[in-house]
Amino acid sequence: MARKLILDVDTGIDDALAIAYALASPELELIGVTGTYGNVEVAQGVRNSLAILELFGRTDVPVYAGPQREGFEVMEISQFIHGVNGIGETELYDAARAPERLSAVDFMVQSAHRFGDDLVIVPVGPLTTVAAAVEKDEHFAALAHIVCMGGALTVPGNVTPCAEANINQDPEAADLVLRQCEDVTMVGLDVTLQTLLTTVETEQWRALKTAGGDFLADATDYYIKAYETTSPHLGGCGLHDPLAVAVAADPSLVETLPINLKVDTEGASRGRTIGDETRLNDPVKSARVAVGVDVARFLQEFMRRLTGLATETPVV
Repeated sequence: MARKLILDVDTGIDDALAIAYALASPELELIGVTGTYGNVEVAQGVRNSLAILELFGRTDVPVYAGPQREGFEVMEISQFIHGVNGIGETELYDAARAPERLSAVDFMVQSAHRFGDDLVIVPVGPLTTVAAAVEKDEHFAALAHIVCMGGALTVPGNVTPCAEANINQDPEAADLVLRQCEDVTMVGLDVTLQTLLTTVETEQWRALKTAGGDFLADATDYYIKAYETTSPHLGGCGLHDPLAVAVAADPSLVETLPINLKVDTEGASRGRTIGDETRLNDPVKSARVAVGVDVARFLQEFMRRLTGLATETPVV
């Protein structure tokens, strides 16, 4: 039976790829998309998620808006990488429907109680919404099974020498989640920067001559172009958010290190994900950090699933 999935996104380009991967994965049943901030503001991310779901014919998946940190402004580097609209300046029609009235926080809490071990929550942006759920409900931290994209344990950060972008947006929220939640798998830069896509793959999508293929190709090409400037040594774009969804579907894709984690919230190392020295000798480890990934198998599955999904969209 497919495991139920809540995908918490700040819908930029790799978030869009993560939504597509979730839709194309028989191991997962996407029961809701929750909107956070980061690559874009919450309102723009929710708009993008609704439009992407409509493009792929999945208007049955509800979308919920989450909280936005006070004073948040989209960083210039985020706009450079994802475009001002978050999806590489590709043009998608606004969806015919609106987001749900229920808040993302309430949806997460209710779903955790309703589905228990049959639910996995995959946040691929700041952990603000998840932290709010922890604070709102005393049982959430024990009930929730989380696979998050964020952090960097064995490699440098990508916005500071220590901090990865998602964690850096709200270090306090990430620290709370990593200290209090009992089952967290961290899929960070340690592995996501090993999973690279190039224009060789995007041309396969463009050759489909479908609406979905064109969207995936155009948005990802924008992303690849940005990486040529920001990370020319990589030779492609990192599939950050899709890898987290893939791990939720198939944990065997990664090797993990059991560890109790914290996030530095002060000083030059603010935003760093690191082992919690106060729980070093605790025999119970609440987190697992992905430190190795089966790159070939993941990329093969990624292309197979997204190409199949795009094939089912209208011909253009």
